[in-house]
Amino acid sequence: MGIGGRNNKTGEKLYEKLFDKETSIIYTDYYKSYKSIIPKEKEHIQSKAETYTVEGYSSIFCHFLARMRRKTKCYSKCVKMLEYSIRLLMTQRNGQISINYTWLAMPKK
Repeated sequence: MGIGGRNNKTGEKLYEKLFDKETSIIYTDYYKSYKSIIPKEKEHIQSKAETYTVEGYSSIFCHFLARMRRKTKCYSKCVKMLEYSIRLLMTQRNGQISINYTWLAMPKK
């Protein structure tokens, strides 16, 4: 789920959407455009050690939720449904609920 290519223009759009004046520290990977996008007064830490967790969760979402892969037939038009899907996935992954798929294997009549 992206908002554009990996370039300065997209980075600026992302920065405008995500960060406000109260954000004190920004963690990113080593993509060179971040230095020109993030204001000097913000503390900017470039480190894979600080971003791998987010990237890991993103990978889990894309793997298990079709609506997080591409904007084709399976995508969320409603932000609330996207939130519900993520909450359900994380609740199941944390072992708080068990989803029984046996209904898929029901014999045909």
